Amino acid sequence: MSCKNEISDNKIIGDNESVAFVENSTGKDSLFTVAYLPTSTTKQIIKHQYYTLSYNEKFEQAEWVAYELKKEYLKNHDYKRPYFVEDPKVKTGSADWRNYKKSGYDKGHLCPAGDMEFNKSAYNDTFYTSNISPQKKEFNAGIWNRLEQKTRNWAEKYNDIYIVTGGIPKDSDKKIGTEKVAVPKYFYKIILSKTGKEHKVIAFLVPNEESDKSIYDFAVSIETLEKMTGIDFFPNLKNLKSSKDF
Repeated sequence: MSCKNEISDNKIIGDNESVAFVENSTGKDSLFTVAYLPTSTTKQIIKHQYYTLSYNEKFEQAEWVAYELKKEYLKNHDYKRPYFVEDPKVKTGSADWRNYKKSGYDKGHLCPAGDMEFNKSAYNDTFYTSNISPQKKEFNAGIWNRLEQKTRNWAEKYNDIYIVTGGIPKDSDKKIGTEKVAVPKYFYKIILSKTGKEHKVIAFLVPNEESDKSIYDFAVSIETLEKMTGIDFFPNLKNLKSSKDF
């Protein structure tokens, strides 16, 4: 399966290639810019310094969180975990953390705190409630944690990768808290690398359940995720095909 892909619309990329994905830096510092962001079905895109999200008020969580993970970000500073707080940038208001209290579900990070330990401010920013989703404890500490660890290994391998992740709550019949935060049946993660003009990508769709299976058993096509979510994950990339050979 070919992983060589050209940008489909050079003008779109060109207009945004200097708009850094990370705030307060330049496009020259990074392989990835805002041109790599997915489409938003809610039109409520929130940009934090080191990650961007699209918030879905109906389900009280992000439909996607996108961020860049560089090899140099992989630190272990063992920062003190702050309290979860509502995201002041979400105009409709992100869910209160108390919705999760005694719900039986973890406050599962989408952009992991462990990916942002290179900077205390970046680490603290992952504790906005716009960046969490209800996850079963066995899932969060198990298969999802293994996938997060593997993602860090890929950051080591490729030096700089781009990640899009989120839950798929639209068919969920389970809600928690007074704000009725939807519990996703599945979570997805997409990892993209870039070498010159060549892009490689791998995508996963994992049930919100305990599992001892290999993460590769959950590898899927990007088209599968786009059909389930209604999101165009790479609107400015042409013929991008996911592959287990990542």
